[in-house]
Amino acid sequence: MPSISNIRLGVNVDHVATIRNARGGRHPDPVRAAQIAIAAGADGITAHLREDRRHINDDDMARLKAAIAKPLNFEMAATDEMVAIAIKTRPHAACLVPERRAERTTEGGLDAAGQRPQLTPAVAALRQAGIRVSLFIAPEPARNEAAVALGAPVIEIHTGAWCDAVVDGQAAKAEAEWQRIVAGAALARSAGLEVHAGHGLDYVTAEKIASIPEIVELNIGYYMIGEALFVGLGETVRTMRAAMDRGRKLAAENHPSRTPAGKR
Repeated sequence: MPSISNIRLGVNVDHVATIRNARGGRHPDPVRAAQIAIAAGADGITAHLREDRRHINDDDMARLKAAIAKPLNFEMAATDEMVAIAIKTRPHAACLVPERRAERTTEGGLDAAGQRPQLTPAVAALRQAGIRVSLFIAPEPARNEAAVALGAPVIEIHTGAWCDAVVDGQAAKAEAEWQRIVAGAALARSAGLEVHAGHGLDYVTAEKIASIPEIVELNIGYYMIGEALFVGLGETVRTMRAAMDRGRKLAAENHPSRTPAGKR
């Protein structure tokens, strides 16, 4: 069993840029949002530079890298254009994600096994530039194996199907997806991968998933930006941080190392 480490919160600021772009100009500024999130307890900032630049743009990425002291996680498609921008920007991490122009948000995980010819040079170039590479994947053994083969040290488990089932009240589906996540996280960690998770998480689901000891980072955006409209971004980050800490406390309490001798 892994030891219980602290769990990090990465705040995705994409949808601050979505609001800005509705009217153009520079307000609200995703860089200011990133600074507020960090001041409130975020461990890092995530931003997805899409090929169509629908929210975050190139200038945002450069300003984020220059303005924040915490790690910047650059979500991106594995294209030559995005690899070149990442190498120029030099973020702490790059998370490779699937991307389709017509989708509203990222749909499903990256087909790490089927897209190895495209992913291999991207992962190699990013790692050579000193950028930590993660793959955004469904919790499936073949995709974990592909991550190891590609040399990506980190995976981020796509939690969208589980979160949707929870919100929709589909208990059986939610339980099945939850078991996939638990098993996938354990398998990935046993293969030597660092395990992150994200997509669709809210206070309730973030608290629960923080109880999985193998997962060491959650990246959350859309829900938090929506909540921030009502209570402010700083308060939203603090509330999310508290929810994750409650989940982590439960993980520590249930860890075998805490079980009294003779009761294991």
